[in-house]
Amino acid sequence: MPTSSLKIAVICSSNMNRSMEAHAFLSKKGFLVKSFGTGDKVKLPGTAPDKPNCYEFGITYEEIYQDLLLKDKSFYTQNGLLHMLDRNKRIKLKPERFQASRDKFDVLVTCEERVYDQVIEALEGRTPLDNAPVHVINIDIQDNHEEATIGAFLVCELMTMMSKSEDLDNDIDELLHEFEAKCHRPILHCVLFY
Repeated sequence: MPTSSLKIAVICSSNMNRSMEAHAFLSKKGFLVKSFGTGDKVKLPGTAPDKPNCYEFGITYEEIYQDLLLKDKSFYTQNGLLHMLDRNKRIKLKPERFQASRDKFDVLVTCEERVYDQVIEALEGRTPLDNAPVHVINIDIQDNHEEATIGAFLVCELMTMMSKSEDLDNDIDELLHEFEAKCHRPILHCVLFY
C-alpha cells in the first residue's frame, strides 16, 4: 500500500547514483516512484578523469556491471561503482532517459540545476495533452555516494511533507519555503503541464 498517491520521478544526469539512491529510499518508504537520467549518454567515472565510461541509455545495469568487472574489477570495487550497480539492478533493469518517457508524474525532483533545465526544456518541447500540472523541483545534490545518501533523505522528507498536503498546488510555495529554511539548500520550483 503506497504511503502517498503522489507519483514521483527523481532525475539526475545518468540515472546511476543520485536518482537511484532516492528511488530506492522512496520506494522502501512506500512512495510511487520512478527514476531517470537526462544526459545524452550514461557516464561513469573511468580509471582516469579524461576517460569516463560511456554507455547508451537502454543498456542494462548488469551489462555495465559485467563491462566494468572485465575492465578493472579491483579499481571499480574500490571506488564503489560495482556496489552501486549491484544496488541499481535490484531496483530496475536499466537506466532510463527522461526525454524518452511518456509517463506522467505529480512531482519531478531533479538533483542539479542543469538537469532541472533539461527537464523543463523537454516538457516545454512537448505538445500539451491534458494540461495536468506537474511540479518540477530541484535540490542540488553532489554526485558522490555520501551526498546521494543525504540527498535521498532530503527528497524523502520533502515528499513526505508534500504527501500530507490536502491541496498541494495551493500549499507548495509555503512547504518549499519551510523545507529550504530547514535543509539550507536553495530549492528551484516551477509548474509545467502535460
